[in-house]
Amino acid sequence: MAPAGSASPKIDAAAPVLGHLTALSRFAGYSPGVRMIRASASLAKGPQLRLPAAAQPSRLALLAAFFAIYVVWGSTYLGIRYAVETIPPLIVAGTRHIVAGTVLLAWACARGYRPTRGEWRASAVLGVLYFVIGHGSLHWAETVVPSGWAALLIASEPIWIAVMAAVVSHGERLTGKTIAGLLLGIAGVALLVGAETASSQRAVVIGSIAILVGTFSWSVGVIYSRTSSLPGNALARAGMPEIIGSLILLTVAGFTGEFSQLHIASVTTRSALSLLYLITFGSIITFSAYTWLLDHVSLTMVSTHTYVNPVIAVLMGWLWAGEVINFRVLVAGLLTLVAVFLISRGTGKVVQREMAEEAEVG
Repeated sequence: MAPAGSASPKIDAAAPVLGHLTALSRFAGYSPGVRMIRASASLAKGPQLRLPAAAQPSRLALLAAFFAIYVVWGSTYLGIRYAVETIPPLIVAGTRHIVAGTVLLAWACARGYRPTRGEWRASAVLGVLYFVIGHGSLHWAETVVPSGWAALLIASEPIWIAVMAAVVSHGERLTGKTIAGLLLGIAGVALLVGAETASSQRAVVIGSIAILVGTFSWSVGVIYSRTSSLPGNALARAGMPEIIGSLILLTVAGFTGEFSQLHIASVTTRSALSLLYLITFGSIITFSAYTWLLDHVSLTMVSTHTYVNPVIAVLMGWLWAGEVINFRVLVAGLLTLVAVFLISRGTGKVVQREMAEEAEVG
């Protein structure tokens, strides 16, 4: 389902598998594509929908939107690292999402949307899975884990989603390419974390495990969102879970003493500007660009940010934060990206074949 008031999107034949890939946009604050993609799947059996010529976007607009989902989303990992330098991590996550979520929901309501009680209940579950466990663990872990490293661990998310989709929901089959991708992805994670375990870097290991737990939680949320009563409005679907998740994050921050640890005079300009950047560019602007692209280009093209974001994060961490890029990090990153590619290709082939069979039967 396209956002209210927008043009109909072009439908790509491999749309369902992109539910795995678009979930990686989560660490900019959103998972806007899951239910939209499922709705698109039913349309994919018919002729491809195209925008009228007058509605075709300009090349400059497309470049700006892709820059947002490629570079800006990739930069949010470094933004988190800078923000949590002098602001407690759960306060960073809670503040970021309460502001962004409120803006998005207000935007939806201004366009006529009214949330129901059932949608609030589903959003509460997703808020815990996505933002309390998923984002809370990431922001906390980046106090000790390099930002590029965190991005590579998060890039393994389609692995866990593919497994759960096949085992729990039986929505997809594990093909040879998918299994190969799973094994390569596990090898990439093991390569990153294993060496630190051997060298007794306990803090980094614990932080890495926390990120993987958050990644698993987000994957559970993706599976849950497929059948839950989430809002049909894309803005509300992103904003409502954010609001509930952020309220819980700020409550936990209070119980863990983060507010007593926060000293405004000690907050550096870099941390304050990074938090502002995460709210505006890393959440609101990139989400707007993302949903706009879903209405103007194929879903396959939009999903390419899956491969670009970790590369941007690693390069920015190296250039601006002095993070180390050694042979192990490069190999782990390559394994992870190849794994995501194989999983997307393997699952996409199954989806296209099943859709073709359904079309013949119908």
